[in-house]
Parts: sequence; C-alpha cells; structure tokens
Amino acid sequence: MRIPYRSLTFWIFVGLFGGMLAGQIFGEAIVPIADPLSDIFLRLLRMAVMPLIITSLTAAVISVGARRNLGILGAKTFVYYITSSLLAILAGQTLVNIFKPGIGSAIEFQEEVTEIPAMTQGPMELILGIIPENPFQALAEGTVLPVIFFCILFGYFVTRLDEPHRSTMGNFFQAAFKAMMKLTYAVVWTAPLGVFGINARIVATTGFEAFGSLGFYFIIVLAGLLFHALVTLPALVFLVTRRNPYRHFLGMPSALITGFSTGSTIVTLPLTMKAVTEHSGVSDKISSFVLPIGATVNMDGTALYECVAVIFIAQIYGFSLGFDQQLVIVITALLASIGAASIPMSGLVMMSIILGAVGLPLEGVAIILAVDRVLDMFRTMVNVLSDSCGAVIVAKLDGEDVLNSERREPLPATD
Repeated sequence: MRIPYRSLTFWIFVGLFGGMLAGQIFGEAIVPIADPLSDIFLRLLRMAVMPLIITSLTAAVISVGARRNLGILGAKTFVYYITSSLLAILAGQTLVNIFKPGIGSAIEFQEEVTEIPAMTQGPMELILGIIPENPFQALAEGTVLPVIFFCILFGYFVTRLDEPHRSTMGNFFQAAFKAMMKLTYAVVWTAPLGVFGINARIVATTGFEAFGSLGFYFIIVLAGLLFHALVTLPALVFLVTRRNPYRHFLGMPSALITGFSTGSTIVTLPLTMKAVTEHSGVSDKISSFVLPIGATVNMDGTALYECVAVIFIAQIYGFSLGFDQQLVIVITALLASIGAASIPMSGLVMMSIILGAVGLPLEGVAIILAVDRVLDMFRTMVNVLSDSCGAVIVAKLDGEDVLNSERREPLPATD
C-alpha cells in the first residue's frame, strides 16, 4: 500500500489547502511569508527550464535521427505525430478562445505585466526572432524559441557525425538529460511551498471567488481531451483504415487505466504494444518502432493542455492574444510536447517553456498546479491512446490488414 505522504500530489494538495486556509485566517498578514515561498519555487523553476530544454530536445532529436535507416516508415510515423498533435492543440485553442475561462477572473498575480513581447512583433519579426544571432545570448536572456531552434539544428547535425563521435555526443546528451530530470524532480518537490505561497496570497487579497475561473479552465481542458480522444483520433483511424475505430479501443482498457494511474506513457508501453499487436492486428515490426518513439515524442494531451493553459493565463493577465501570438503558442506547444519526458507532471515543466516564449511570467504555473495532477492523468491517457492509434494508422499505410475482426481467434466452444 502506497503511503500518501510520500506522494508529491499529496503535498501539493496540502500546500493548496494550507495556503487557502492560511490566507483566510491571517489575511494580508500572511503575504510577507507567502511571497518569499512562491519566489523560491519560481526561481528554482527558472533555473531548471533552459538546461532542460537544451538536453531534452537535443537528446530527442539525436535519438530519432539514429533511426534514419527506417526512412519511409519513419516519415509516415512523424507525419501522423505532427498531424495528431496539431489537431489536439487546435481543439484546445478553439475551446479556450470560445469560452474564455480567464476573462474576468478574480485571480491577482504578484507580478504585474504591462505588455507581452510577442504582441508587439509582426509575423516576420516573430519568424526572424526564432533564428538566434547568438545562441548563448538567447540562453542567457531566457529567450526560448531561438534556443529550441538551435537545439533542433544541433541535434540533427550530431546525427550526421561519423562514429564514434555520434554515439559519444548522443550518450552525453542522454546522460545530461537524465541528470537534468533528477534536478527537475528535486525542483518540482518544492512546488508545495510555491503553491502554498501563491494561494495564500490570492485568498488573502481577493478571497475564494478567484478559484471559480480555475474550475472553468479544468472543464475546458477536460472537454478538449475528451473531444480529441473520442472524435479526432477515431476520425483519423477511420479515414486511413476505413474500419470501425472503436474496435481498436476495445483492446485498450488495460493500457489506458495504467497510463491514467501512473501518469507515464513509458511505463504503459508494454501494455500498449500488447494491445495493438494482439487485438488490432499490428505487426511487431510496426509496433516496436512506432510505439517507443511515440512514448517519447508524441504527446497530444500534453500539447493540448499546454496551449489552453498559456492562453488561460494570458486571459487572467488581461491580454487577448491575436493570431500571430497564438501561432507562437501552437508551434512552441508542439515542440515542447516533443521534448517533454514521458513522466508524471512533465507537461507542467514544459509549460514554463511556452510561457517564456510568449513573454508571460512563470507565476501562473503555481495556479495551474492546483488541478494539474488530475489533468495529468487524463492527458496521459490521451497520449497513450494517440500512440496506439498511430501504430494502427502506420501499419495500415504500410499495407498491413489491421482491425480485421476475422483475424481474432474465435471464442472457445461451449457444451
């Protein structure tokens, strides 16, 4: 039996309700204590973000590039991943723009924002700004998109090196990424302090009505995830296979439940592979290639959540983002979801990347933490389901006979 006090989720909820209670009891007298606690968490998070971007994205690009000998199969796989992730992002983007859960919110952040840098730039400036004149300067200034651009290029050209240099660099960035994940885990464990501080300040200064918009945001994200899982993904499977997509879903419960409970697509990988091969008729060749890559780079649920969360935070600050700014969010959400590690709460860390790309403070992260763990379980289910649908689609494009009910073994006869 798992002991609750060893769970980060448990302590986040302790910080959440403890902060709300302290704010209610002590009022504004708690602010001098609450503000330093939230500042410590946010500074630690800022410290971890840029090194995590460099190591995670570069390692991911090198890992994917190492499989270049699979050529056409890899191209089909990545077309699906990009398509499904973009559709997920657009679903969330549409809902958050229609219902605007952050407009009129009573939440008041400590840090004031008078303008968002991305809103003052035209489309060409945004495009040119992605290409860094000096990647080290971009890194020092915390300018996210140029760093992402450089990491992708650098990782790609590492894959063009001859041996043993390619393996040496690949091993270095994989090791650096694992080290950064350990450091990031330690940083995330300070989240309860940040959650306590920020929520104590909110309740002390604005009261409990501030949390109404947070519940609305929760519903919007959940609705987007359900739409993607029950409408978009089945539609993609049907368009390619011309067979009932829900036949595939019947074999997925064990993998989906495991993903929901663990918050990790990697942990769920063996069950996902078993489901798509034994139930949906995907060959071992396809599943062993598509699913491990998908567990690393295909994060539909995470991408949707990140997009909705950043637009929601911008709405709380009183900004209405135009098409250009939201395009930055879409592109960054796609890239961040590719670089996100398949571990619990990785989307929360990667969301800080998108906030930085748009020019919003990281303070909004601690607000989202109040409902993040529950949403994390749902978006992991969507990630797992998308990976499995990708295996079915790629198998069909490769000429395999998938989702054929006649292939399944008949039930044993009964007397």
